[in-house]
Amino acid sequence: MFKDLREFLAKLEEEGQLVYYNDEVMPEPEVRLISRAACDMGSGTAPAVIMNNIKGYKGQRLAVNVHGSWANHALMFGMPKTTSLKDQFFELNRRWDNYPNGKVEWVDGDKAPCHEVILDEGKFNLLELLPCYKVNEYDGGFYLSKASVVSKDPDDPDNFDKENVGTYRLQIQDASTLCMQGLAFHDIAIQLRKAEERNEPLPVAVCLGVDPVLTFMASTPIAYDQSEYKMAAALNGIPMVLTKTTDGKLDVPAGAEFVLEGEIVPRVRVPEGPFGEFPGSYSGTRRQVLIKVKRVTHRKDPIFENLYLGRPWSEIDTLLGLNTCVPMFKQITETMPEVVAVNALYQHGLTVIIAVNPRFGGYAKSVAFRAASTPHGISYVKNIILVDGDVDPFDLEKVMWAMSTRIRGPQDVFVIPGTPGMPLDPGSEPAGMGVKVIIDATTPVAPERQLRDVRMVCPMPEAKKYQDILTDLQKAANKK
Repeated sequence: MFKDLREFLAKLEEEGQLVYYNDEVMPEPEVRLISRAACDMGSGTAPAVIMNNIKGYKGQRLAVNVHGSWANHALMFGMPKTTSLKDQFFELNRRWDNYPNGKVEWVDGDKAPCHEVILDEGKFNLLELLPCYKVNEYDGGFYLSKASVVSKDPDDPDNFDKENVGTYRLQIQDASTLCMQGLAFHDIAIQLRKAEERNEPLPVAVCLGVDPVLTFMASTPIAYDQSEYKMAAALNGIPMVLTKTTDGKLDVPAGAEFVLEGEIVPRVRVPEGPFGEFPGSYSGTRRQVLIKVKRVTHRKDPIFENLYLGRPWSEIDTLLGLNTCVPMFKQITETMPEVVAVNALYQHGLTVIIAVNPRFGGYAKSVAFRAASTPHGISYVKNIILVDGDVDPFDLEKVMWAMSTRIRGPQDVFVIPGTPGMPLDPGSEPAGMGVKVIIDATTPVAPERQLRDVRMVCPMPEAKKYQDILTDLQKAANKK
């Protein structure tokens, strides 16, 4: 497995999933266009891209689309790059149960690669240190879109499990200032509220270019007192190696490319945005918290990693895909073990497809209510599609077949208005309010009225071995 970003990039290169763009690139608009082009190569096998020659930033490297395909995603977890999405889901679900046994180790700061270069306040300019560009054309400024932000609970600072590592968008304001969006349901909002009640700053460490599984976990909706570091180690199969920030207040990944050490200024808000967000729309301008960066540490010859997000499909859709599916699956099956799998790949779970074996009439709709009441589902989930347990929810051809042959109009499709919504969703009106749309495409179970007596064509699992044979024959034919 991979202890840092560089080890993962080396694996991607070995597997043909990394390309180098060496021609000179203008920050505007070429970086954005290359990032978008990488996403448009397809979510199945699109490569990561390293740009080595950005005009105005001599010698600085920029990596994009690192999590931008399911092939890269499989390699991140040590699986063959051809592993199916369904198989990745079940493997990730299996590894999830390793928590909290993931091991964490600390190294001294002088031995940590992230401390190879230390720049104190006044010795750095973020606009010069990082190759800055607009992620989307009408963004309000330059954004760090793939940062892992570390913070602690002011009421319980020694509780390692409550040390939060979260992904939040950050806009560069000037040479040493950022502003950050932390929505009310984000973990950092809990910590910020406690700090501001005391009128105290909240220390943060903005980590850029960390190991891929930690990035994956930083964007995962897990419980407030579950450690992203321990979970990353549990999934990765190797210890998570951390060090302390230079002031000793926070734990940060020792192999990070950059660490921006600072604090959120209490009770101060500044305009931030607009920003092209994951639903594929601009989110407008809001007043957000201000971060004063006090110190920057980085590796020698650092790699700045950033993420393109916008009109789907983009890297964020792959990054937020399975780590939205599995927590929701775990939460639902605690009380409803009849659920077979959960596909929440679409725009961080705005649409969810659930495969379930209903026990009795109306049971599938009850599963929908449970999905809508999970911690993530309360605000994000708005469209819930239910299919039978023998339908692969990750195979949209099968899902569309189920919808085409099972739905009976108002008996199976209904809308619950006035529910919480995701403020960044353009369909949330007003922002933060929404609806739940439930589409039941399962086969009715007694005592519910049955479908008319039609014999369905059964699956043929025995055909799988012949599929493997035909695949090998096709590969051989392509080599001729």
